[in-house]
Amino acid sequence: MALLTDSQIEDGLVELPGWERDDDAIVRDFDRGNFVGAVEFLNAILPIAEAANHHPDVGISWKDVTVSISTHSEGGITANDLALAAEIDAIA
Repeated sequence: MALLTDSQIEDGLVELPGWERDDDAIVRDFDRGNFVGAVEFLNAILPIAEAANHHPDVGISWKDVTVSISTHSEGGITANDLALAAEIDAIA
């Protein structure tokens, strides 16, 4: 999987409101209302990530879930990252 160019990443992020580039990853914060909502959201991400064999970095702080996606094996952002972000948005 090839790394995306800066312009490809920018174009992809236009289609993903709320996601931002953070160096070699794309990141979004999700407010899930409370801790239970945050954990349930993480549990909803699990099957999507497993099916894609593409696992985001995730942080939970009470009601907030931060999702960071990068293709670690490629050292940056690929089309797989944008696709996973779109799938996560679909369940958010």
